[in-house]
Amino acid sequence: MARKDRTGNRKPRGQRSPEKIPELGYYLIVTDTEATERCYFQGLKKCLPRGIQHKLVIKVVETRTRELIDKCLALTSYDAQYRMPWIVFDRDEVKEFDGMIKEAGKYGIMVGWSNPCFEIWLCAYYGTMPSIMESWACCSEFQKIFQKKTGKKYSKSDTGLYEKICRTGNEEKALLIAKQKYEQCVREGKTIPSKMFPCTTVYQLVEEIRIKADSVAL
Repeated sequence: MARKDRTGNRKPRGQRSPEKIPELGYYLIVTDTEATERCYFQGLKKCLPRGIQHKLVIKVVETRTRELIDKCLALTSYDAQYRMPWIVFDRDEVKEFDGMIKEAGKYGIMVGWSNPCFEIWLCAYYGTMPSIMESWACCSEFQKIFQKKTGKKYSKSDTGLYEKICRTGNEEKALLIAKQKYEQCVREGKTIPSKMFPCTTVYQLVEEIRIKADSVAL
């Protein structure tokens, strides 16, 4: 039997109560199956001031690389006005890397891509984005830096990853370095993501979130 609302009228079956739109936005971040991105963004969410966490929502969802766009569209179709959709993935072995980025843009989905891998963005926290083309070499280099700086071995499934790199590195410097590398590629005429390395646009997402959080904290 349908339930009655406060006026005594019956609600249609399946009707949902309208959700309150977060003041600073609802970020939907869809990543591929690597745990690194999930741990990083969940850590970022946890490190936001308590007074802001209910105003700025960050939801992280994992799926297969080839399903990133479809998954993102499916999730935003329910409450499109509440969400700012992003997909986050690496060049690595993705054959349709450039095509996926272009297709996502057609649907209004922002892309936090990394070339060669997400660890190139993490390296920036320690003041460098080395010119490395292969993902395995990039990961190996970051492992060395991370262990030297933290005294801990790097694990892709480390739920404390974000806290550790912020404590031992410098996020403001990371944002600046990543932006400079991106702009350098553009100046050199490299505008196709797969040809831009070392490079990442993850900084754009992180910077946007930090600016919003800081504007409320001030």
